[in-house]
Amino acid sequence: MEHVVQQTRTVVEIDPTTNTKIVKHEKVWNFTIADITLLAFGTSFPQISLATIDAIRNIGQLYAGGLGPGTLVGSAAFDLFPIHAVCVVVPKAGEVKKISDLGVWIVELFWSFWAYIWLYIILEVWTPNVITLWEALLTVLQFGLLLLHAYAQDMRWPYISLPMDRSERPVDWVPAEVSPCKSGEDNFSLQDDCDREGGIPDIFSIHSGTEADSMYQHLPVSDPSDSFDKHYDGTPIYDVFSVWKHQFIDALMLESTKLREANMSWRWVSRVLWHGLVAPWKLLFAFVPPYQIAHGWIAFICSLCFISGIAYIVTRLTDLISCVTGINSYVIAFTALASGTSWPDLVASKIAAERQKTADSAIANITCSNSVNIYVGIGVPWLIDTLYNFIAYGEPLYIENAEGLSFSLLVFFSTSVGCILVLVLRRIVFSGELGGPRHWAWVTCAYFMSLWLIFVVLSSLKVSGII
Repeated sequence: MEHVVQQTRTVVEIDPTTNTKIVKHEKVWNFTIADITLLAFGTSFPQISLATIDAIRNIGQLYAGGLGPGTLVGSAAFDLFPIHAVCVVVPKAGEVKKISDLGVWIVELFWSFWAYIWLYIILEVWTPNVITLWEALLTVLQFGLLLLHAYAQDMRWPYISLPMDRSERPVDWVPAEVSPCKSGEDNFSLQDDCDREGGIPDIFSIHSGTEADSMYQHLPVSDPSDSFDKHYDGTPIYDVFSVWKHQFIDALMLESTKLREANMSWRWVSRVLWHGLVAPWKLLFAFVPPYQIAHGWIAFICSLCFISGIAYIVTRLTDLISCVTGINSYVIAFTALASGTSWPDLVASKIAAERQKTADSAIANITCSNSVNIYVGIGVPWLIDTLYNFIAYGEPLYIENAEGLSFSLLVFFSTSVGCILVLVLRRIVFSGELGGPRHWAWVTCAYFMSLWLIFVVLSSLKVSGII
């Protein structure tokens, strides 16, 4: 996603005074649109594909499956609470990161809250326990309204945008990092040393290695006109195949061989165990073409296809677990599925909170993902089922356990207000939403996690019929 957004285009302008040509390189992607589409949609694709697969499996039935909606509402809670909790403590000790474009965030926040208000309205007010074709269609169309409104706010269109100034935002999607560590050292211990020196708690980290590592080097992008034996994004073909080959080598080989020489047996053992856990997934996704091809679009699309395949397997496993254990599928959706499918959201927001100078992308990914979950993740599956039912039977789509889903929405509203109020309070007190004094960051983290536990416990008890 970073490579896609870094794409630029050449713009030639004529200086009216000197009559000379001025060549500029402008970003193709608007920051706000990139946050909502590539970042939020891409990281929410596990939930979206799972809900779509669940809808296709149940097509032709008058009742919608509960796995998709339950996962998406649970994912919204995971996005808002645990991911905010991680992002608050990720910046270096004493470092404060704030939202630079507050107007865009307010617009995104409004559409995020409205998405769940809209879901409650169509479930309980207009047509209780029933979804009509027009309700499903309106749900999907509101994603386009979100994009239009957010873009209008970013461009400060008159009469539509909020009259709010924004502070300077970095030009680069992700600024260049200067690693305090030396290349050639052990990657595993290297990461620990870097995190300790920078004061960054490496919560749920999935990366090992630094920019000095061969897998993390950015290939030079030269002028496509220099050689015909290049892709149109300027990357030499032989370099691309070299990186692609290295993906398979990295997936199969165990790194950090110097750990044995350093006599750190416990780290060696933990490294072996970690490699055994991630090796099958690294080998599977090594088949995804490198991001240097076609400005990253092929890698992006192939990754989404691979995620859809995994989502299908997850839906089948969930059915088996629910059948064997007797646990309500909604409970599994609120907890395990919501947490698992929201992992890309967590990783993306964590990286953005670590590496970007502002909190815009880290927090925008959370709020926009919640909007995408409803407008696309629930809207598209319901549109598929309602359209089929309307054509085949002339009937709407009935929702199983709509009462439990509506109750979860009410709990989510209540707890999310507490979350947003704390973010506003942190901006007033610490001049930023993320970071700040370390002890207060951890207090905020614990508070957000407690809100998530409240949501999970109450929703699970309601769905199980206990309350």
